[in-house]
Amino acid sequence: MKLDVLNMQGEKTGKSVTLPKNIFGVEPNEHAVYLAVKQYLANQRQGTHKAKERGEITGSTRKIKRQKGTGTARAGSIKSGVFRGGGRMFGPRPRNYGFDLNKKVKRLARLSALSAKAKSKSIIVLEDAAFEAPKTSAYNGMLKALGLSGKKTLHVVPEHDVNLLRSSSNIQKASVMRSADLNTYAIMNSNTLIISEASVKKMKKDFA
Repeated sequence: MKLDVLNMQGEKTGKSVTLPKNIFGVEPNEHAVYLAVKQYLANQRQGTHKAKERGEITGSTRKIKRQKGTGTARAGSIKSGVFRGGGRMFGPRPRNYGFDLNKKVKRLARLSALSAKAKSKSIIVLEDAAFEAPKTSAYNGMLKALGLSGKKTLHVVPEHDVNLLRSSSNIQKASVMRSADLNTYAIMNSNTLIISEASVKKMKKDFA
C-alpha cells in the first residue's frame, strides 16, 4: 500500500511511502484484537477495592437474643451482615485482574489493528519534522491542516520527543507514542494514525 507523504501544512511533499504488507496488509483477526484489548484494560485495573466482612467489624460477640421463642429468625452476632452496621457478606477483596496472553497472539493483534487502520484508510504518513520548542498552538495547527481537529489521533514517532509530547499533551484527543511502545488498544482507540516517515522504517525492523 502506497501513501503520499504530507508535511505539517497538510500538503503533499511529492514523496510517497510503501507500507510493508507483512505489517499493514495481514488479514485482521478480530478475536486476537479482542483478547489484546481485554488484557490491556484488565491490567489497568488497580484491584484495590475492599469491604469489611463480619470478622473485621468492631462489635460485641455476645449473642444478641435467645435462640428460640422470639418469633423471629435466630441471630448470633450484631456483626452479621443482615444488621445495619454489620459486615458485608461476600464483599470485594483486593485482587489482580491481569492475565497472561501468548506473545504470538499479542503480535497478531497488533498487526491486525494496524492492517485494519490501513484498510479503512485511517493512516497518514507525515514528513519528519522536529518541534523546536513545546507549543500547543503549533501542534493544533498541524491537526487542523491535516483535517484531524477534534478527532482522536495517535502520532507514532521513532524515538521519544519531549517537545512533541509537550506540544500535544494539552490537546484532549491527541496522543504521541513511540513505535516500539505501540499496543493494540492505543491503535484501536484512535480514529487516525499519524505515522512519521522514520517510524515506518523503524517499524519494518521492529515488527518484521
